[in-house]
Amino acid sequence: MNLFKISWANLKDKPLSSFLSGLLMTLGITIISLLLLLNKQLDEQFSRNVKGIDMVLGAKGSPLQLILSSIYQIDSPTGNIPLDEAERLTRNPMIKSAIPLSMGDSYKTFRIVGTNKKYVDHFEATVGQGALFQNNMEATIGARVAETTGLKIGDTFSGSHGLDGNGEEHGATKYKVVGIFNPSSSVIDQLILTPLSSVWAIHEHHEEHEGEEHEEHAEEDHDHEAESPREITSMLIKFRNPLGMMVARGINNNSKLQAALPSIEINRLFDLLGIGVDTLRGLAVAIMLIAGISVFVSLYNSLKERKYEMALMLSMGAGRTQLFGMLLLEGLTLSLIGFLLGLIMSRIGLLLFSMRAERNFHYSLNNLSILPEEWLVLGVAVLIGIVAAALPALGVYRMNISKTLAEE
Repeated sequence: MNLFKISWANLKDKPLSSFLSGLLMTLGITIISLLLLLNKQLDEQFSRNVKGIDMVLGAKGSPLQLILSSIYQIDSPTGNIPLDEAERLTRNPMIKSAIPLSMGDSYKTFRIVGTNKKYVDHFEATVGQGALFQNNMEATIGARVAETTGLKIGDTFSGSHGLDGNGEEHGATKYKVVGIFNPSSSVIDQLILTPLSSVWAIHEHHEEHEGEEHEEHAEEDHDHEAESPREITSMLIKFRNPLGMMVARGINNNSKLQAALPSIEINRLFDLLGIGVDTLRGLAVAIMLIAGISVFVSLYNSLKERKYEMALMLSMGAGRTQLFGMLLLEGLTLSLIGFLLGLIMSRIGLLLFSMRAERNFHYSLNNLSILPEEWLVLGVAVLIGIVAAALPALGVYRMNISKTLAEE
């Protein structure tokens, strides 16, 4: 007797009931699996890019916005700060290094960031083609930038004001691509890096061009520009030891600048997200339990309807344990189908989410490998299916063969 074939035939005999049970199981596993995938890959992205950055110095505003814009490049900056003031504050002996960043322009939604070699070294990025930027208006671009835009070494391009690609183009001044970074799985993959002087030159030229349209104020504006101090967007700070956190409090209390601590702000962000994630995870578990109840009801009704058939099988030599195993197989089959379909659906959901993340932030979340935690989900799904099937299946042992056959 092929129990699997009989179990499969029984499931096909009740297509609507089997479909509902499998659908509920699939939905629950899809939600849990997708949450696990997103949590792991987002955590990897956040941890990889924030590594070695203890503090971000920038303009007053939202500390989380300052962290997201300066470290992860996924939000608008809080404003600009005077370079000399930032350098003065970072001469503290507790500060080991400070990396300046200047932002505000983009090319086809990829951000143009003015910085220095320390930024490249911090993320351990290497140049795969060409060379690292050195002179004014030279740019070394990330691997994703090169892949998406088609820029090659020797190409020139003009940046656009703003970070969404819809701003006014600085057409009179062009960057020249001198190098392309190797893929580093860091934020550098999606950035266009250039010296700080390039960013200053672009905006000074833009201001001078606007001044020419008002000739009567041109000389006055030029004098003002000459006197205005150099500005940057933020500085990425690394402390010599944990006591450096005291520097942040002093800056926030005694200066016009803002010091934000990534460890605090990112934990706060994940705590806020965690409320929604925990709610969804609880909903998924509830759906899986409902799927188990659905399997129980389905097999219980099926057992009542097939009592005569099973009594006949027992009278022809089939063992009660065999029939019990046949019913368990039905629950196990629904669980395995739900698990497999859930894995497939969660990967489809991850790819859709990744497409949106790539379009808006240029982050890729496309690791589709099975996580160790998902095997635990399989175990829970199998357990629910077996327990749900075992409860009605126990009725096989209480079945009176002669009475059941006589009733028919």
